[in-house]
Amino acid sequence: MNLLAPYRDAQKVQSLAAELARISKKPAAIMEICGGQTHAILKYGLEQLLPKHIELLHGPGCPVCVTPASILDHAIWLCLRHNITLCSFGDMLRVPGQLGSLAWAKSQGGDVRIVYSPLDAVEFARQNPEKKVVFLAIGFETTAPANALAARRAKELQLQNFWLLVSHVLVPPAICALLESPECRIQGFLAAGHVCTVMGFQEYQPIAKKYKVPIVVTGFEPVDIFRGILQCIRQIEAGLAEVENAYERVVRPEGNPTAKALIEEVFEVCDREWRGIGILPKSGFRLRDCYAEWDASRKLPTFHQNSTNNNNLSTHCRSGEVLQGKIKPPDCPFFGKECTPENPLGATMVSSEGACAAYYTYHYKAKP
Repeated sequence: MNLLAPYRDAQKVQSLAAELARISKKPAAIMEICGGQTHAILKYGLEQLLPKHIELLHGPGCPVCVTPASILDHAIWLCLRHNITLCSFGDMLRVPGQLGSLAWAKSQGGDVRIVYSPLDAVEFARQNPEKKVVFLAIGFETTAPANALAARRAKELQLQNFWLLVSHVLVPPAICALLESPECRIQGFLAAGHVCTVMGFQEYQPIAKKYKVPIVVTGFEPVDIFRGILQCIRQIEAGLAEVENAYERVVRPEGNPTAKALIEEVFEVCDREWRGIGILPKSGFRLRDCYAEWDASRKLPTFHQNSTNNNNLSTHCRSGEVLQGKIKPPDCPFFGKECTPENPLGATMVSSEGACAAYYTYHYKAKP
């Protein structure tokens, strides 16, 4: 039995598209936050079913894409200069930093290991006490519980050879930063369903009220996404700005209380740098003082960048504008030419959730 079949039903999508065409009268620009949603939109050709006056903007919800080069370079430097075993998820392997990539570091003799869970890194450290092990803990609220669990486990074991290099970011502050930009064209948001599965969506309600934009919690399949767009457009047409849940089968208003309690125990909110965007106040997590012994940024040597060009590696790369919905990937003159998945200028071209990678994979047309 294919459990996803009802959410990939072409007739259902066509029915939702017809209803959208019937009710939609005003021009509207809606941003999907999550890179997974961006890939689904392009993979299934959902934009082609929209009325011409409705535009989808692609947001900064790719965890790999917004991880700053400074964190990546710190990880590479620890690996190559301080004999650290660097554990990471595979999607970070080819992301370029100023020093290179994790794949490059591995080719230079660095001990870079791909793991499928942060607990795998903890267990590796436990079984190899002679090695110094760092887990690169990145992502949005979705991955925070697992990383928090790894920190708690390391503390329980009192491991002296394991640390987390943390670069967690949070969705609501990013939404506020986008809406406060003088160039903002966003009239509604599709919120990421997996983030809301953990955190709930109550914290979005003050944002919708303050900035007068509808926010609809949305899943990742074609029916989910089109339903989210339809509910967002209904609000825009009616002049409403509310938070709605179009992903009821997974998301509850309060989120996951157990996961949230674990995050609260281990992490605290801090200012955080976003690649291509800059530092956003109170937009990330860091380890609390009671977990300082397992914080790589406090307990291991600190890497200092020589260059001020840390947000965008290449002066040509326009991924920061892509992440903020200011341009679409094909608008960049280097897209598909100097910048390809084999030779990426920025993380958005090499990440499995990056908008540039999505356009290159599903919608690529070389410019003359």
